[in-house]
Amino acid sequence: MDEKITYDTFFARSFSRSDQKKLGYGAFIGCLLIALSFCLVFMPYSSPQSIRLGTSVPKRMNIVCKSEKRSDYCEIKGEDVRIDAKSSTVFIVASSQQSIRDLEDNTTSLLIGPYSRKEDQIAMKSVRKWLVKPVMESNVTPPCSQTHSVPAILFSLGGYSGNNYHDFTDIIIPLYSTARIFNGEVKFVVTNSNPWWIKKFRNLVQKLSNYEVIDIDNEENIHCFTSVVVGLKRAPQELSIDPSKSSYSMKDFRQFLRSAYSLNKVRAIKIEDEDDDDDDGKTRPRLLIVARNRTRAFRNTDEIVGMARNLGYEVRIAEADGNIQRFAEIVNSCDVMMGVHGAGLTNMVFLPENAILIQVIPFGGVEWPARTAFGEPSKDMNIRYLDYKIKAEESSLIEQYPADHEVFKNPLSISKQGWLTFKAVYLDKQDVNLDTNRFKITLLKALELLHQ
Repeated sequence: MDEKITYDTFFARSFSRSDQKKLGYGAFIGCLLIALSFCLVFMPYSSPQSIRLGTSVPKRMNIVCKSEKRSDYCEIKGEDVRIDAKSSTVFIVASSQQSIRDLEDNTTSLLIGPYSRKEDQIAMKSVRKWLVKPVMESNVTPPCSQTHSVPAILFSLGGYSGNNYHDFTDIIIPLYSTARIFNGEVKFVVTNSNPWWIKKFRNLVQKLSNYEVIDIDNEENIHCFTSVVVGLKRAPQELSIDPSKSSYSMKDFRQFLRSAYSLNKVRAIKIEDEDDDDDDGKTRPRLLIVARNRTRAFRNTDEIVGMARNLGYEVRIAEADGNIQRFAEIVNSCDVMMGVHGAGLTNMVFLPENAILIQVIPFGGVEWPARTAFGEPSKDMNIRYLDYKIKAEESSLIEQYPADHEVFKNPLSISKQGWLTFKAVYLDKQDVNLDTNRFKITLLKALELLHQ
């Protein structure tokens, strides 16, 4: 199904190697010259004016469907593609004999959930599945109600949409990677649509598409296109783009974000050595503390702020909310961003180049998911990464469990009880009381990096 039928492969199949050997290279050239001479002698003369303007070679069908680690997708080009919401089907209709020949190796129907976390069964439960179905005759499909002159991308806003981290890693970055090549001349056909999601990320949606979003689930019309991408292209890593499989990189994506939200700061401050002993009139590095009010909140924020200011930081405290524009501007204005592991740290994408992210890792074996979520992605974003792992004494869990409890002695045993139990204990019930003397070393390290 992954094979692309091209002119070269078609020719190779028609003219086998055994035929080539029998004929021989010299004989083949000779025959070719004879045929050419025959055409020159006997072909009727035609003036350039007799060639009809607008004549074109019929388009060849090109269907590429791939099943990758995090997503399934199909790219369908140069054909009659009909999207029928009632049957949740994307019909690929052969409109010529050539198209029928091209379809012969692509007759298998595929069921695709167009959301980029296919390995997560919980997420995929809320994702509408679409059947990609090649058909040989148009009379077996519903007729077109609305025909579009630009390509389409069909994707889902189900899954974990609404969580800022998953909005970016599962939807926005894959959508950018898939859609950017169209330079705005593409329509977004959305299933499991959420109007509030479209409104929240309006800047990005309008930057990627020049057209209104089609909420396909509420459509009775049959929407027809010549090219459709079903699903989104997703890198295996979180918050990442694989440049070996995409025309773009995370550097390109971050430039795109700065343009979409009119963010002015491109690079973090570089501290000059001669500035260290003279604060008068000098610009201090700006530290953003990402606040959380419900879970994993800092309990001694004032103490952290005082210590950071004594080290030479200008400090700002803000909590991520639904106003992306406002928070993007705050993050972009800072040189260092710190916060406890959680979706709020996703806003690292708005940091300037060479900025520093400090992730405070909660107690309880959260290191691997924390570093996978934010530590590893920081490399491709040109963001310096530091983390600080809290001790049991810095966790509010000491107020909830005795010191000899399995929660402290053996976090792995809690993890073995399943994700929901692990999450309830170490993520939902834990706040942080930072040891500022110990954490001071991390903030000093960040200052050292800003000298480089």
